[in-house]
Amino acid sequence: MKLKMLFFFFLTCSLLGFSTSPFSGQVKTPVSPEDKLSQDVLRFNRELEIIKNEYVKKTSEHELLQNAMQGMASGLDPHSSFLDADDLKDLQTATTGEFSGLGLEVGMEEGVLRVVTPIDDGPAQKAGIKPGDWIVRINNIPIQGLSLREAVRKMRGEKGSSIQLTLVRQGQHKPLLVNLKRNIIRIQSIKGHLLEPDYAYIRINSFQSSTRHDLDQMIAKLQQQQKTPIKGLVLDLRNNPGGLLTSAADVTNAFLDTKKMLYNQVIVFTQGQSSEANMKITAKPNNQIYAGTLVVLINQGSASGAEIVAGALQDNKRAIILGTKSFGKGSVQTVIPLDETSALKLTTALYYTPSGRSIQASGIMPDITLDELKINSLSENPAEPIYLHESELKGHLKNGNNSKKTIFSSSTSNNDLVKNDYQLFVALNLLKSIIVLQNNKNSV
Repeated sequence: MKLKMLFFFFLTCSLLGFSTSPFSGQVKTPVSPEDKLSQDVLRFNRELEIIKNEYVKKTSEHELLQNAMQGMASGLDPHSSFLDADDLKDLQTATTGEFSGLGLEVGMEEGVLRVVTPIDDGPAQKAGIKPGDWIVRINNIPIQGLSLREAVRKMRGEKGSSIQLTLVRQGQHKPLLVNLKRNIIRIQSIKGHLLEPDYAYIRINSFQSSTRHDLDQMIAKLQQQQKTPIKGLVLDLRNNPGGLLTSAADVTNAFLDTKKMLYNQVIVFTQGQSSEANMKITAKPNNQIYAGTLVVLINQGSASGAEIVAGALQDNKRAIILGTKSFGKGSVQTVIPLDETSALKLTTALYYTPSGRSIQASGIMPDITLDELKINSLSENPAEPIYLHESELKGHLKNGNNSKKTIFSSSTSNNDLVKNDYQLFVALNLLKSIIVLQNNKNSV
């Protein structure tokens, strides 16, 4: 009986948050958050002192604190990070400028680089590097132990300089060695041409500050070439890693008529911890520049801003989404200055489609699922791609709910399109089918 009473006493103390010992006879109160913080500060200072005095090589307190700030941010989720002066410069070129490198959007997962998407017309894309490839060595040196930015800086370099990457790809039994020459990567946001009379193609590589302006000019150019109104348009967002949130919203607005929109004309809204992180972007009246039939292409490399566009057009039943499930990056990063030379890139909110869908770690599901045609220029044997999504990244946030191309001519055939881009071939024929059905409905 005494044993049962003693057990009941310990269980009650545990449930109430106390701890006790049958031998001490004392009940300890739980540690307060303030005491825990004090303990953490003491541990941090003790660790700093030990590393400074005992580490194998002399390390300055400045270097240690820089590393601590980087770890504090990167430990939150895969997209938050501490930015020094060089990182800030790199971030600026990603939205407005150019750089010398390989043309790769990459992320770090379990100490290994994974390709999110190659940039159009860059050395990496021309060499056949694909989304989902693992980069395990740079110039035959393992990247294990390198941070993401250290690995990125190793891949950047002077134009014309050589570099060798060792890749691992699903379906390949041996690593792939790829020899590349760095080149100037000019981030060209918009490309487009007429597929054939009445049908146009526009690709958006990323969302920059000038993307909406470039889109307006491209549509006007294609419309001038077409002479008569363009009947159908394929908007290609495949392997688009995102970019500026406001730019993605402006592009979406280009295809939406506010009078026909659902969900109170909302394009995207965000929700976060602070009131500044909560915002709602709505469509502007009389801002639509294309009202014809629309098919949007997405794949596992379509992320962030590309998912905003696809989700808003899908919710408003404005376009048919075709391809494979998107990456699933539904979070907003805000660059917050710390001082004149550093900043914090912090995930401050999740974004939601007009109907209230959060695509964080789940992605946009296409209306019509269609895998890409597998063509591998690195090997005679085609390999199955690795589909990398936000939900596979360590520490991911949980779900909150070419302009030089010529016009279509007799030298271009459907057979060429089938071979080079099967998804685009299907999208074009889907547009034709929709327009035929619309014409038949109007004639009844």
